[in-house]
Amino acid sequence: MHRLARLDEIIDSTLAPLAQRTDEEGRFPREVIHALGEAGLLGLTLPTRVRGMGLGLREATEVVSRIAQTCPSTAMVVCMHYCATAVVNQFGTDELREAIALGRHLSTLAFSEAESRSHFWAPVSTARAEGNDVVLDARKSWVTSAFEADSYVWSSKPLAAEGASTLWLVDAKLSGLSQPGAFDGLGLRGNASTPIAARGVRIRTIDRLGDDGKGFDIMMGVVLPWFSTLSAACSVGLMEGALTRAIAHVAGTKHQHIGTSLADLPTIRAYLARARIRTDSVNALLSDTVAAITDNRSDTILRVLEVKAAAGEAALEVTDTAMRVCGGAAFRGEAGIERLFRDARAASVMAPTSDVLYDFIGKAITGLPLF
Repeated sequence: MHRLARLDEIIDSTLAPLAQRTDEEGRFPREVIHALGEAGLLGLTLPTRVRGMGLGLREATEVVSRIAQTCPSTAMVVCMHYCATAVVNQFGTDELREAIALGRHLSTLAFSEAESRSHFWAPVSTARAEGNDVVLDARKSWVTSAFEADSYVWSSKPLAAEGASTLWLVDAKLSGLSQPGAFDGLGLRGNASTPIAARGVRIRTIDRLGDDGKGFDIMMGVVLPWFSTLSAACSVGLMEGALTRAIAHVAGTKHQHIGTSLADLPTIRAYLARARIRTDSVNALLSDTVAAITDNRSDTILRVLEVKAAAGEAALEVTDTAMRVCGGAAFRGEAGIERLFRDARAASVMAPTSDVLYDFIGKAITGLPLF
């Protein structure tokens, strides 16, 4: 059996039947996450010695992309879990790695803050030592899987060292964590992305991930390559889902009075052709980005910056095209196109936003320091 064969079963039997409800009710896809965990897919990227699947970023992009074709909300939950797992894999305990590998633990990132907004690398939240404990105070602005995940990979100002930040593993059930408000937004309605407030939250000193003051290095060296690539994979999958639905509608819809289909119209075919080229181009960039990261190429940072921006902006165009060529039919919820259209809006404003990435890319290609 192919190593990802169980994914197809889960998509068909669990994900697809729940996708519309997930969106309509803003409902976290618990059943899907449970099924992915049972299949070992939450531990996809962990080594076999802790009972993981021993696979890597390339397979993670495939999983996220395939899920996003049907439900981008679920894909984003998995994206953030894999990003957090990349940190845990380097700095966490074997006990935690094994819990993730066995599908018993879902994690996520808690970086963005109300005070620094899309500049996720610059937390203003604090950590202070009290005896053998560390006390956290923060206003996290957007946390995917908030109060659904079992843990957060959490950023704060350093405890004592120099540096921009320090990372911690925070148990999601700790006293002092609160949810200021629920999420009721335009798209990605099922990924439980809400603010989290921390007031006097006590964790252990040993819950630190990496060295004090080295959070920025981990964010840039570990998290950003995974997040940028998997976010792009979500956008690519979303585009594929929209195109598949649009092509099926165009090919199957007839003008009964003249005996032709929408596919007989050159303008419709041209719109779809441009959308297909756009999707394939971004998918090629995604594959090259994975190769650059895997091979540690000299252009890795440029590809990492480019791929999220390119995919997020392309998703806006491709889903707009799908809405256009399908006309009024695309506006009906059961078609699934308008849901993907709404979900596509998120990537360009999710930190680092497309505009921030454009600035970084411009600095990179003109020889200026990024920060």
